[in-house]
Amino acid sequence: MTNLCNTNPQTEQSSQQPFKVPSGKPESNARYLDFDEVIENINQNGSDLFRKRYKVDKKDYNPVYKLVVYHYRDQQHAEELGIDLRKGLLTVGPVGCGKTSLMQILQHMKIIDKPYQIVSVRDVCMKFTEKGFSVIREYGATAQKQAPIFCFDDLGCEPNTRFFGAQTNVMKEILLSRYDLFMQKGVPTHVTTNLSASELESMYGSRVRSRLREMFNQIVFPADSYDKRRL
Repeated sequence: MTNLCNTNPQTEQSSQQPFKVPSGKPESNARYLDFDEVIENINQNGSDLFRKRYKVDKKDYNPVYKLVVYHYRDQQHAEELGIDLRKGLLTVGPVGCGKTSLMQILQHMKIIDKPYQIVSVRDVCMKFTEKGFSVIREYGATAQKQAPIFCFDDLGCEPNTRFFGAQTNVMKEILLSRYDLFMQKGVPTHVTTNLSASELESMYGSRVRSRLREMFNQIVFPADSYDKRRL
């Protein structure tokens, strides 16, 4: 069983209590890390991935800690944080706070046992205008034997979408299909968004908002988390 660091991520100093990384081996053979070590690893991987200096802001340690707990599949601390490891991630925060970058880095680190593909909702909707309803089937994936896991990036920023004159709320239909996939096969979905729960309901309806609660763990970045893209 994985047991990640038991630190208080809201403080600048970790408590240095160790957490162990899954090894597929008996408990006594687990490898231990602390939160500072994980942050250093994220910073290094981010710098390598983006080819410029990357550093996690201490103000964001709380949501980052939760993302780390989820990706390392730490059952003990997930339960303490109210995170259900069966569900996906709904990562919420202001524009430029680093939601997408962190999902890319954690994916790049290959620590999660269920890898995911990050796709822009704008690209999905543009694809729909070209190919039509087959795109909803592709990303909904309910008919696929080995359904892929997607992280839909920037949910709520997609344009109004038409196919041969018929306007369709593409992401609403995909999310409803992904809900069915989760309930039937346990396949999670991940999402990043700048929108609040009420704004998501306004865009996709109360039915989708209800499904989102069942599908996702909500990870929220501080409202005053600064725009890292302006550095």
